[in-house]
Amino acid sequence: MIVDPSPATGAWNMAVDQALLESAVAGGPPTVRWYRWIHPTISVGYFQSPGAALVDERFQGLPVVRRLSGGGAIVHHHELTYSCTLPAGHPLAETQRDLYLAVHERIIAVLAEFGYQTQFRGQSVPGREGEFLCFRRGDDFDVVMAGDKVLGSAQRRRKGAVLQHGSLILERSEWAPEFPGVFDCAGHATPVAELTDRLAESVAGLLAATRVIGRLTPVERARAERHAGQAT
Repeated sequence: MIVDPSPATGAWNMAVDQALLESAVAGGPPTVRWYRWIHPTISVGYFQSPGAALVDERFQGLPVVRRLSGGGAIVHHHELTYSCTLPAGHPLAETQRDLYLAVHERIIAVLAEFGYQTQFRGQSVPGREGEFLCFRRGDDFDVVMAGDKVLGSAQRRRKGAVLQHGSLILERSEWAPEFPGVFDCAGHATPVAELTDRLAESVAGLLAATRVIGRLTPVERARAERHAGQAT
């Protein structure tokens, strides 16, 4: 199922992903979301402290939310975020690397359709595991363009079900200008709506044979509303 990608606040985006993971734990169908954020926002990884974002003065004043997935903090601004959930027993839920590689392969292929040549990093970058920002870290399954990391992902597993988050940088953010996006590296931009639709279609086709564009179920919406309320 492809869930409605309308831009939302950080608290709501994270609450929806939590509700979808809970549905996956209960044996629900695979889901994929590609979405944006209404306000520039920092999401910190599950094992990071939200207060750490305030150490860097440039981030003061930005909303901060905690992701269910691990990894480093991300500045969500000129980028696309995706999440996908899989129930236990799905072939791609068996190992961490299988899902990372399969999803990233699909994203690399779609970017190539739009004229953006990207590739896997191919090797981990030692000594960066403790970096606060995700895009300062380096894993072999990262997607890079002209040597710069433009896509990174992280996971959360619960009772065999899995939630995977990822961030695809489109353009530099003034809050993190050291990280160029695919539009910067290539020197040309693509209509974001077209790119989003194609990415959603491709990743959804990887996760399930039947693709349905849908919205949250009443139970999922109630869960998301509860989680969003707890985050405020």
